[in-house]
Amino acid sequence: MTHTLFDNNVVEERTSARDTYVKAYRFMLQARILDDKFASLYRMGKIHGGVFLGRGQEALSVSVGLALRKGDVFAPLIRDGAGRLAFGEPMLDAVRTYLGSPLGPMRARDGNVHRGRPKEGLLPMISHLGAMISVVNGALLAHRFKGISGTVGAACVGDGATSTGAFHEAVNQAAVERLPLVLIVANNHYAYSTPTGRQFACRSLLDKAVGYGIEGHSVDGTDLSACLQVVGDAVSQARAGRGPQMVVASLLRLCGHGEHDDAGYIDPKLKQSSLGRDCLKVAEGSLLQQGWADASTLAGWRNELVHSVEESVAKVQREPGPDPYKEDWCALASKHLSEGPDQLWSE
Repeated sequence: MTHTLFDNNVVEERTSARDTYVKAYRFMLQARILDDKFASLYRMGKIHGGVFLGRGQEALSVSVGLALRKGDVFAPLIRDGAGRLAFGEPMLDAVRTYLGSPLGPMRARDGNVHRGRPKEGLLPMISHLGAMISVVNGALLAHRFKGISGTVGAACVGDGATSTGAFHEAVNQAAVERLPLVLIVANNHYAYSTPTGRQFACRSLLDKAVGYGIEGHSVDGTDLSACLQVVGDAVSQARAGRGPQMVVASLLRLCGHGEHDDAGYIDPKLKQSSLGRDCLKVAEGSLLQQGWADASTLAGWRNELVHSVEESVAKVQREPGPDPYKEDWCALASKHLSEGPDQLWSE
């Protein structure tokens, strides 16, 4: 039996799709296990400050992280643990930030999720998430001024952020400047506890893309294959010079806003709908159905990732805590730019 070039291409594409799917699933699983560990530590009183889980949002999140590449800019949500890992954030960064280790990227100055590595394109999060879009715009404009081409910036927000003035100003700016911005909107149908029906009156959030004159894409946020395809296409279009792209993903937060919140306000009908599907379970089912993994393989991956999470937490718990008497409170990375009392009052 002869094999044509077309046959070989089909095999290669299927192999590539399988490898990408498996890679994405493993990041999703790692993020879920890490989130569960943080929730456990929070309940034990080992974490001070809030703990915010990405349960139910991992498929969308990981798709963003995998679609980006070195040189791009990524502004993740508080629930984007999977995307952070896929983009290259070391797991120790998350553990050290939550547990207050001075060896972490925030040097124990932050209680939960405002961590990042700006030099590597991973932007620390501003809590008012609409504000992050303009930060990404600024980074993309800086690339333009420096003659850096071929990069994109991804800003992740929730449906609630689309109701803010910061969102309007930043999206309008990106549209006018035709920046390679990919705006990822996780429509989980609640801005904390406020349902979307009390946030906006438009038929769909994609209507907002039309209003700003940018391209819009919708996706089922519980379907990993769909997320990989749609987000990947949006990033490719932005990279090709087609201007800002907005991706609106429909999903449901499968936990409270934070571990302090029981999410009793979520409509039970939504939980029972397709929006309430667990994207991790859906991905596992697809792996089994496609024959890309079996039950034994899935169990092996889980055991491996549980071990790596436990090792990271144990390592950080052995590290010394911050010493306020030895801390250098200079807020700037470049100490010579800081203003001390002598400079402030010398005149």
